[in-house]
Order: sequence, then C-alpha cells, then structure tokens
Amino acid sequence: MPSIKNLTRLGQLIAARHGWPAAKTFKSYRMEDRDGAILAHHAVELLKIFPETPDTAALISAALAVRLESKLDAPVHVVAGTLRLNGEPVFEQDDTFDGPAIFSKDQPEWNGHIWVMTGPYIVDAALFRIAGSDTAPARLTQHVLATFGPDKALYVDRWPRTGKTGFDYEPQYVLSSEEINRLMGTAFHHIRQNG
Repeated sequence: MPSIKNLTRLGQLIAARHGWPAAKTFKSYRMEDRDGAILAHHAVELLKIFPETPDTAALISAALAVRLESKLDAPVHVVAGTLRLNGEPVFEQDDTFDGPAIFSKDQPEWNGHIWVMTGPYIVDAALFRIAGSDTAPARLTQHVLATFGPDKALYVDRWPRTGKTGFDYEPQYVLSSEEINRLMGTAFHHIRQNG
C-alpha cells in the first residue's frame, strides 16, 4: 500500500512536471466503469500491435498514455520508479536517478520500471509481458503466474490495493509531455518496423 509519503511525493512530482492544477486533478479523479472499459479496450488493442521485444516498458507506457489522453477525460501520467515485489526491488537499479538525462533519449537506458497512472490507478501494460519474457527475474515470473495465472495482458488497480498482490510501485519521476512524445515516436517506429 502506498504511504501518505508516496502519495504526497507523487503529487509533488506531477506538479513539478505538469503544474499544481494537474496534481489536484490527479488526486481527485475517480474512475467510472465507462473509463475503465475504454482504458482496457485501448490497452489491449495497443498490446496486440506492439511487438514483444525486450525493454519496451517505457515505449508501451508512453504509447498507452498518448492513446488514453485522447480517449479519456482523465488525468494520465507516465511514472518511472521502483517496482517492488514483497518488499524487494524487481529490477536492479539505483534508488535515485537523473530523469531528465535518462528520458532525453529515444530509448532510455535505465533498469527501473515505468507505468501509467490514471488518477490513483496503476495501469501497467508491461508487467505481464516482462514476467513472461526470457529475461524476467524468476521470482517475478513465478509470482505473476501464482497470483494472476497465465495469459494476462494488463494490470490495473487502485494504487492502495497493489500491496495485496505483493507489488509496491514507488514513484521517482513523472515524465513531461515532451519526454512522452519522444518515447511515442520510438514506439511508433517499433510498431511500424515489427508490424
């Protein structure tokens, strides 16, 4: 479960990149059934056309965010940080990093995790792909299979509930619109090249 400290920190990160009105909208958003259906539909459609190549969490997240921003009247942010499983980081990474330097590149070189947040909802389109890949940490693969079963595509949950599945998403950086658009360009190239 995210602590008040993490919720406050994420609000500050959103405000730093997108302004205080965006942070207030993030905090007050509640997903309606209609929004959930739209989100699921567009995420699954994106995953169908997105090539299953390694290290594409940032690209998938950026592409999903761009698509959701045009389909939902909801706050959509791309967040980079630490994904923990039962308290331990899933990926080897530094706890701090230079977000503007990392995300100034078309293909970021960083071994953390990236996901989308729609208000207080975690929208992780890469989690199950990562868990099913040959390069996934074994404990992630085993946990995902035991908790969710095989052949899942999208993980969506209220941030406070993620701890019940053993996951903890710790935000460290919120990407700017420019950084998301740069990643979206690379994602589009991957889709066209491998599609």
